[in-house]
Amino acid sequence: MSKPGERSASTAPGDQAEKQKRPWLRRPEVTSPNGDPRPEWLSTMTEPPLFPEQEIVDAHHHLWDREGFRYLLEEFADDIGGSGHRITASVFVQCRTMYRADGPDAYRPVGEVEFVRGVGAQARSGFYGRTRVAAGIVGSADLLMGAGVAPVLEDMTEAGGGLFRGVRIPVASHPDPDVRSNPVPASPGLMTSRAFVDGARELARRNLSLDIWAYQTQLDEVETLARQLPDLQIVLNHAGGPLGVGPYAGRKAEHQQAWRDALSRLATLPNVALKIGGFGMPIMGFGFDKGELPPNSRQLSDAIRPYVDCCVSLFGADRCMFESNFPVDKGSFSYGVLWNAFQRIATHWSDDDRHAAFAGTAKSIYRLSPGTEI
Repeated sequence: MSKPGERSASTAPGDQAEKQKRPWLRRPEVTSPNGDPRPEWLSTMTEPPLFPEQEIVDAHHHLWDREGFRYLLEEFADDIGGSGHRITASVFVQCRTMYRADGPDAYRPVGEVEFVRGVGAQARSGFYGRTRVAAGIVGSADLLMGAGVAPVLEDMTEAGGGLFRGVRIPVASHPDPDVRSNPVPASPGLMTSRAFVDGARELARRNLSLDIWAYQTQLDEVETLARQLPDLQIVLNHAGGPLGVGPYAGRKAEHQQAWRDALSRLATLPNVALKIGGFGMPIMGFGFDKGELPPNSRQLSDAIRPYVDCCVSLFGADRCMFESNFPVDKGSFSYGVLWNAFQRIATHWSDDDRHAAFAGTAKSIYRLSPGTEI
């Protein structure tokens, strides 16, 4: 008898149709549409931290070892240390890395959790700095299995050694081929399918959260899911996916209002929190990666301030958390410049709001253990 998730050869995840339906099962060798970092270019724009004592929990980053692009603990620690910012902890978010090479398809993503737990143990040695890297782990599971995903979640919880906090599903997709950030976009309507809702319900039953990466044009689906499962903590990634390329290029004011309207409906739902970041991805249309020089923190803060202010005004700082989205956003600006930009925007906020957005909300949502640096 096969374990849940085992498939016949005719429905193997290598099949393109299956990959589109379940993009989180794709192998990492698929080329990402996001640009790779250029170290020499980034080195032309460095800044000291504006507020080096401000506690920061990086609520969203990735780790991987891909051909031509390695970003593991050493590289992440170098970015943190070089920034001068006080990053006390971080939350790892799935990126289809270090999946198991064998076993049933549904259980292969458990390997990612196992890997990141090991990275967290490395970080806690103190050898790589004082940041508790991967203090929380967000993995990936096939929620289209419905209730059948339960044993997979149990395995992930065990593999996480007390650090596993939930799963992320990158459902971002758009019918226009110019609007693309996922190597293998998901099928439309995925979040509202009965199987997906049943799978997400298994997260709620275990006090696990669901991170969602969706574009602004898909936020109505997120809203429907959040209303169906009021006990499920949903964390919307990358400011709700405002778009600035393809048919959205050159019409920012019009489409920013549509994004705000969709976001405002989600903000009425107490089980939805919001990550603020991802502005370095080309999909948002800022074009930071196209400049002769990388942006400095003033230029970056001026560009993204309307989006950050909108997010916080709608959700409140206690439901918002800043994220680096590194190394994806490293193609557009350096780690230190990004946190300086966020600090510039938050300069006139109250102490409580600053603490919430930079650290408190992430600690609460992901139930991070007490303590600061190592």
